[in-house]
Amino acid sequence: MKEKLTLVKVGGAIVEDELQLAQLLNDFGAIEGRKVLVHGGGRRATQVASRLGIESQMVNGRRITDEQMLEVVTMVYGGLVNKHVVAMLQARGISAIGLTGADGDVIRSHRRPVKDGVDYGFVGDVEKVGNTALSHIIEQGMVPVLAPLTHDGKGNMLNTNADTIASEAAKALAEIYDVTLIYSFEKKGVLRDPDDDDSVITKITHADFEQYKADGTISGGMIPKIENALAAVDAGVSRVIIALATEIDGNHGTVIC
Repeated sequence: MKEKLTLVKVGGAIVEDELQLAQLLNDFGAIEGRKVLVHGGGRRATQVASRLGIESQMVNGRRITDEQMLEVVTMVYGGLVNKHVVAMLQARGISAIGLTGADGDVIRSHRRPVKDGVDYGFVGDVEKVGNTALSHIIEQGMVPVLAPLTHDGKGNMLNTNADTIASEAAKALAEIYDVTLIYSFEKKGVLRDPDDDDSVITKITHADFEQYKADGTISGGMIPKIENALAAVDAGVSRVIIALATEIDGNHGTVIC
């Protein structure tokens, strides 16, 4: 029987709020068994870029990453945000190690090709996750904290969506562990009505997802999040949950199945 492992992805809005981040890390520390944390940080990257006079460009909620922005996200994701989270985990007695995809070759990707006239620049689509390297770290009693940065094996860092990092890492680790993937963010789950925080959809299947997309219940940035979640389920991840950052015990939110 495989050992249980919980992979939690925390969004940038939570990372930006010290009180919410502290509570999430307390709850994360209380999760039993093996653990991995994946974090975002897009809002902080936008703030730092603005201070440096670098304009942030977005297409359909995705960041265009030119050379200047790549330097910003590498500094912010791999440095400022990642090491802050690691330090906060250490303060809670959790032995954590911060990683980008380049560290230990844990996540390799290729640069996203131009599609429909959109060049995303230095954005990476994941090719493989080094689950052996990650499991070695985990079995040493440490918690990997993954920043949303990968590399192409040719010396280039690439900006990669944190939800995708979480999904791909969960899929790879499911070959070794019994994995639960939790996407934590500022809502109680996937909502039927974005203006009603209590209108949580408790379960979403492939068929449900297609219907909710068609009728507009699910739209915008929630679409790729659920696509990543469904891909993880299809690849053998035992449970995928989208939940409020303060409710990551596995008993709340929206179950993707």
